[in-house]
Formats: sequence, C-alpha cells, structure tokens
Amino acid sequence: MQAKKRYLVLFSAGACLLLLFCFGGVQVPLSRRAHRRDDRSLPGLHPGARWRRWPGYLQPFSALDRDTSDDLSGHMSPRQKRDSNSGVYTGRRCRMESCFDFSLCERTGFKVYVYPQQKGEKLSESYQNVLSSIEGSRFYTLDPGQACLFVLSLDTLDRDQLSPYYVHNLRAKIQSLPLWNEGRNHIIFNLYSGTWPDYTEDLGFDIGLAMLAKASISTESFRPNFDISIPLFSKDHPRTGGQRGYLKHNTIPPYRKYMLVFKGKRYLTGIGSDTRNALYHVHNSEDVVLLTTCKHGKDWEKHKDARCDKDNAEYDK
Repeated sequence: MQAKKRYLVLFSAGACLLLLFCFGGVQVPLSRRAHRRDDRSLPGLHPGARWRRWPGYLQPFSALDRDTSDDLSGHMSPRQKRDSNSGVYTGRRCRMESCFDFSLCERTGFKVYVYPQQKGEKLSESYQNVLSSIEGSRFYTLDPGQACLFVLSLDTLDRDQLSPYYVHNLRAKIQSLPLWNEGRNHIIFNLYSGTWPDYTEDLGFDIGLAMLAKASISTESFRPNFDISIPLFSKDHPRTGGQRGYLKHNTIPPYRKYMLVFKGKRYLTGIGSDTRNALYHVHNSEDVVLLTTCKHGKDWEKHKDARCDKDNAEYDK
C-alpha cells in the first residue's frame, strides 16, 4: 500500500513538472552560445524570457495592421464580414521603392498592358471608358512582355455589393491571372466601396502589392507616393473633348456664371452625413449652386428633416 502511494506521488509530481515545462513555468538552462542564437531569432525578447515556441504561436499584433473595417462591422451582414475579412491588404506599407519593379520599365519605357476581357464578364460604361482611354494612348501595348504597368480587364470600379456592376468572386478571378505576381506593377481603379451607411474602404479582395487609384480614399488608407487619389466621375463624363477652360493667367473670379456647382445625394445618416448636411450654408442659388436630395435608400423618409422637401424640389429642377 505504501509503495502505491509513493508511485502515485511521484506520478503527480512528474505530471506537474511536465505541465510547468510546457507552459513556460520552468526555464531550461541553455549554454551562452544558445542564448545568443535564440535572442537573434526572437527579436524583442530578453534572455530571461524562454517561452516554448509552439507551431502557429501568436505573432506580435500591430495596431497599424488592423483592418479598420472591423470598427464598422456592427452594421454588416455575415456575408459582408466574410468578404471584408478576405480583403485585408497585405501591402499596407508599400512604396514605389519596395513594391514596384522598375526594371520592367527600363527595357522598353513606360508601356501599359490591359488584360484581354474575359468571356462572360460584364463591364460598366465607366470602366469601359477607362480601358478605352488607355488603349487609345501612345503608352498602350498588346505585348505583356514589354509592359511596365498592368491594368485588369475585370471591373473593380464599383465594389458596392448592392450594385448591378458588382463582380462576384473577384479575389479568385484575380489570383488565377498568370501575370498577377501578387499585384506587383498593377494598378487597381475604384470609385465606390462598401455599402451604405458604412461604406468601408474594403474592396472585397486583397490588392496585394498593386497600386490603388481610388476616389474618396481616406488618409489612413492612402499610401503616399504609391496610391493615386482620383475624382469621383459619373458614367456620363466625357472621355475626351469638351470646351477649353476659361481660367487664364490666374484670373479671379473666372469668366463663368457659376463658381462652384455640386449635385448629389444628401446622406441623412452614416458616413458623410455631416459634410453633406452642411452644404446648404454656402448655397446661394446664384454663382454657388449646391443641390442635394434626401432620396437615398428605401427608408430615407424615416430620417427626413425640415429641409428635405425644399432640397428635393430644387434637386429635381
């Protein structure tokens, strides 16, 4: 009986020591040489921190690597959350010197290649205009081997899931492109992202090392000297032509009837509502004309204010 008790005590003590060793409670003495090698492989750890390294252990978490759309996920459906999680950018810190291959431009100069349109893929009129402008320029090339810059034929302008031009499974389609190369030397065009009222900047796919030419891009997401901020243009915007400008030799005011014109939706709630709701302060119906409508979304009447009827009437003129 006494022998059984001794064996039981020894077994319990051994099990406790094993658990302590696994979870870092016991430090195994290492040689001075091993200390130095381990310190180099684990940056930021002091010699006394000898935690056992499990496969798949948690990496240090940086606040800069967080997907900012997580803060707005309260209004998102499960499907939107899944798409948002799949669209975390891997090239958040990209710059020209780190994510762009200049050697491709040294061979034949600045040439732009547009991918051939895939069968069955729809293109919006706006994106077709973008591609046509590139194909009609002197920088366009049919040979990808001579290209310095690559442009997708997949429509990425409208990434609002409620839009009829939203391209589904875009991530898989882009990853299957043989020239994608993690997005290096590619440029992605985008005008709209997310869905009202959240309008997150997530595109639903990882742009990788590609440059982003985007309208209404936030300062938190913009990568200086790498991304391009573009204006938000409508599908009716002419691709070429138009009259010459009237502003000559810094003439102020210019020889035009209107100094400032804006016409668009007035968001009653959500992102952008504070700015749009303040436009009426500078609207004077003469040379500054800022027209907004409250008719946005199916339940806009629930949020309408005292100015909505008047604003809607002027907008519809």
